Amino acid sequence: MAATGNETTRAPETVSELLDRLDGIDASLPKRLGQCAGFLRHNIHLVAVSTVADLSAGAGVQPSAFMRFCQALGFSGFSEMQALFRAEYREFRPDYAERLSQLRQRGEEGPELLVANFAEAGHKSLVSLMNTLDGERLQQACDILAAAGTIHLVGLRRAFAIVSTMGYMLDKMQVPTVIHRTSGQIESDHAIRPGDALFAVSFAPFSQETLQLAARTHERGIPVVGLSDTADGPLATTARTLLVAREVDVGAFRVPTAAMTLATSLAVAVGGMRKEGN
Repeated sequence: MAATGNETTRAPETVSELLDRLDGIDASLPKRLGQCAGFLRHNIHLVAVSTVADLSAGAGVQPSAFMRFCQALGFSGFSEMQALFRAEYREFRPDYAERLSQLRQRGEEGPELLVANFAEAGHKSLVSLMNTLDGERLQQACDILAAAGTIHLVGLRRAFAIVSTMGYMLDKMQVPTVIHRTSGQIESDHAIRPGDALFAVSFAPFSQETLQLAARTHERGIPVVGLSDTADGPLATTARTLLVAREVDVGAFRVPTAAMTLATSLAVAVGGMRKEGN
């Protein structure tokens, strides 16, 4: 609950109520807070999994301005607003049986309509990627991987599609690449040598095998480049630079549109840099 002037504004109790309140005050917000409002409307799915620094950067304002925006909505600060989004976010992360049930209840079991919904979600994910992309971190990632003797890739479960595609592209560009699968609990650390680099991909709820390989590689002083869906997740402690790509769900199913786009761009950039270096 935030105080404004002589009155106390009650914090919204649902995201829908928050949006209704935003509709009521949007026109009266100062310029910077208006930027926050516009960014929030177009990237509402990011609030639960982002830091205030991420969101303020996406809105083009200082973190202090985003905090004032939260208070203008009735919250004591960003943490209270994020708690609301996280509570609803958890409610919208059911198991796969429930996900299929949700799709059927919403009349989204037809393939044509599903394609339309997934395409729309992918578009939103890509817009979000461009709004939040950190160009300096991306360039640092390119520099690290382009300078590596061999690029090692690790990403399991949902992340495996990303590293396998990236490995295929790098191989076609004649970049020495190894994809680590951690099959049979066999550790493959010995293949990662000084002068190499590791590209680790892991999304919530995170693969422990990926995190452990990244941690062991980091402890040996070998650079790790990370790709995740949150800036303050476990890869942040081991990655020399961390790239973030978040996806929009369809009935709680998620396609790695933004992550695949970012990884593909990274592979092409690294291949070009290595060719120029030779």
